[in-house]
Amino acid sequence: MKRSLFTKLGSVALLAIVGLHGFDALGFLNLQAELLVLLRIIGTGIVAGFAWQQGKLSAWIFAALFIGAEVGIDAPGVAIHLDIFSKAFIQLIKTVVAPLLFGTLVVGIAGHSNFGQVGRMGLKALIYFEIATTIALFIGLVAINISQAGKGIQAPKNSISSKIELPGSAFSASVDSSKGTYVLNYKGKELSPAAPKIQQDWKKLVLHTFPENISKMVYEGAILQVVVFSLLFGFGVAQLPDRHKKIMLDWTEALTEVIFRIVGYIMYLAPFAVGGAIAYTMATMGVGVVGNLLKLLGTLYGALIAFVLLVFVPVLMICRVPIKRFFQAVYEPAMLAFTTASSEAALPKAMTAMEQLGVPQKIVSFVLPTGYSFNLDGSTLYLALASVFCAQAAGIELSWGTQLVICLTLMLTSKGVAGVPRASLVILAATVEQFQIPEWPIAVILGIDALMDMGRTGINVMGNCVASIVVAKLEGELNTSALEKQAIN
Repeated sequence: MKRSLFTKLGSVALLAIVGLHGFDALGFLNLQAELLVLLRIIGTGIVAGFAWQQGKLSAWIFAALFIGAEVGIDAPGVAIHLDIFSKAFIQLIKTVVAPLLFGTLVVGIAGHSNFGQVGRMGLKALIYFEIATTIALFIGLVAINISQAGKGIQAPKNSISSKIELPGSAFSASVDSSKGTYVLNYKGKELSPAAPKIQQDWKKLVLHTFPENISKMVYEGAILQVVVFSLLFGFGVAQLPDRHKKIMLDWTEALTEVIFRIVGYIMYLAPFAVGGAIAYTMATMGVGVVGNLLKLLGTLYGALIAFVLLVFVPVLMICRVPIKRFFQAVYEPAMLAFTTASSEAALPKAMTAMEQLGVPQKIVSFVLPTGYSFNLDGSTLYLALASVFCAQAAGIELSWGTQLVICLTLMLTSKGVAGVPRASLVILAATVEQFQIPEWPIAVILGIDALMDMGRTGINVMGNCVASIVVAKLEGELNTSALEKQAIN
């Protein structure tokens, strides 16, 4: 009874606080700044009370969003140092990703010894990946062409290149003849060389798939290389005599159990990571960060919502997976990905959620990590949208033919950017350079890229969860009884 009363009163109070802020922002009220601060503190206290009442990790993650935003708005001097929580959380997660993938893949392959099924799963997964990412690219193109978010942006004066003549006496060079190197100086100051141009081609993409050093692939977080090595190791274990095979399987199963326990411990830090990330973002970028880029931000999130409604929902309906149950299952991993802007941070939680949803571990452990390189729905949609935005901002009219060529290019170059926050900017820079589009609009996007990265990363994780369900359904191994049981609960 007390809980129900607190929930009702708290909900009314929150609505009142939001309403007062809205009326103040619209100019209908002229509230004191101190009163607004007090109202926000009371609001975050109510949200924290809800989380305490629920006693669940997901509730605390949700509450951390509001608490972090409040700290970022009203205590920016403190908030700018709180990103250490999100950075520490991501680093801890990265330490367990490789052994987790290794253990689950080896057990899944060697434990069943069905090589034909692995091949079938890989083919079905890749076909789905390409269909989903292609649809994402076209939705991004259509959205940005409708909104025209890049139109009307003025190029910065220093973006126009011009020749500058300087007297030769102003330059000097320090030469090291033994090493064959030199340093160019201008008026006694060392000149920094231009950053190397980013080159992305199919050869590098293919070579990046194959590991050259176990330690290096783990250190660099090359997920696809870890998958390839784990597959080879699993095939090797499957060919061992039963006595040796049992030893290796027992060891990898024990390794997996230990890693999942470690993940459980790390997840207790998730609310701190989420709160710290939001607080830092609000403190460094401010509430009015969107400004003139609000249209671009709205275009991206509108396109992402359209993608969910046009792709995820129909696919789940075809697979006969309860839509509400699916979104409940992916809430925590998607929220982790959203707030930390890193898909890796959500991988262990996503794997657990899909297994609880009825997808076999062998399919989850194969499809999810593979999708992190080949099924980046949110990132590919963003890249198509952002590339055309840069052209619009620069006043360049791109024909639909050119935009389609950009899409085909992005289908290759966007692979494997899920592991690192805001790595999509690297691909965007390479794309605009390839199509002779000025790079200065990328600096404009940087102002809200953190907010955009949150959305696209969350969709990346959700997309791979859907992909695991699709493959399980096509393999006839989706555990519908588990879904029915959880729906009843």
